[in-house]
Amino acid sequence: MAEEVSNKQVILKNYVTGYPKESDMEIKNSTIKLKVPEGSKAVVVKNLYLSCDPYMRSRMRKMEGSYVESFTPGSPITGYGVAKVLESGDPNFQKGDLVWGMTGWEEYSIITPTQTLFKIHDKDVPLSYYTGILGMPGMTAYAGFHEVCSPKKGETVFVSAASGAVGQLVGQFAKMLGCYVVGSAGSKEKVDLLKSKFGFDEAFNYKEEQDLNAALKRYFPDGIDIYFENVGGKMLDAVLLNMKLHGRIAVCGMISQYNLEQTEGVHNLFCLITKRIRMEGFIVFDYYHLYPKYLEMVLPQIKAGKVVYVEDVADGLESAPSALVGLFSGRNIGKQVVIVSRE
Repeated sequence: MAEEVSNKQVILKNYVTGYPKESDMEIKNSTIKLKVPEGSKAVVVKNLYLSCDPYMRSRMRKMEGSYVESFTPGSPITGYGVAKVLESGDPNFQKGDLVWGMTGWEEYSIITPTQTLFKIHDKDVPLSYYTGILGMPGMTAYAGFHEVCSPKKGETVFVSAASGAVGQLVGQFAKMLGCYVVGSAGSKEKVDLLKSKFGFDEAFNYKEEQDLNAALKRYFPDGIDIYFENVGGKMLDAVLLNMKLHGRIAVCGMISQYNLEQTEGVHNLFCLITKRIRMEGFIVFDYYHLYPKYLEMVLPQIKAGKVVYVEDVADGLESAPSALVGLFSGRNIGKQVVIVSRE
């Protein structure tokens, strides 16, 4: 008989309007059989680390035709995580393998389909890095900057939400290429982190700026070649006025808009024409075929201490709702990770 164990889960109660609250989720105990269903190619995993990501907000409402499915009220939330395989019906995975990919916000999960999982080969870095720099956010930074923006040495780069999971890496990748890099963030602590730890040339607190257009002119008197967009709204409007001819904008996210019932308009889109700007949205899924190439580039840099990564760690599955909600008020410093189990 398969072992049946208790399984703590984070459940979404109902679809969310406005800013998400901890009370939109609840912790429930259920049970799970640690066995692959008969004839299935699923894997049974023990979850170790979970990733809190801004895109998860869109999954908390009823959506049609999006690139990701809505969460199901009454069921566990799902997201990126790091897990250990306990039993496998898929020949690509063996008991004891460590993996990262889509899993449930719970202690144990049965994962199908398994093509969303990546096997972890390099274990002499912190395992939690596979929720961040070595997982989806790292690939997002790499693909958005190198593939979408086609950067060149000496160009000027602006990153919004620059101390987050993706932004902190975009800035470092740009510095490695010899670019001039400025980031915006929402607190003095984050601004200091951008300059002292991540090596940005300059950084500013957008909450202290009365006029974002003037702030950008201060840091980019000759204009911006590349904008890595994580925020949207008023920031995007100001950036459009400050882009150089033939500038590139990679649209990764728009966190300022996710909790609004009526999203803000962008007024300066005519700049796309006059300045011949290329603005392109992208989804990281489309670039996962480059993951081996990315690891080849980034692992040596991490081990040599040339790329640093800051995590904000919440301990225990019970802390997951608070950690997720905190993303939308900027409470986290760096990549928000939840530890479910250390082994």
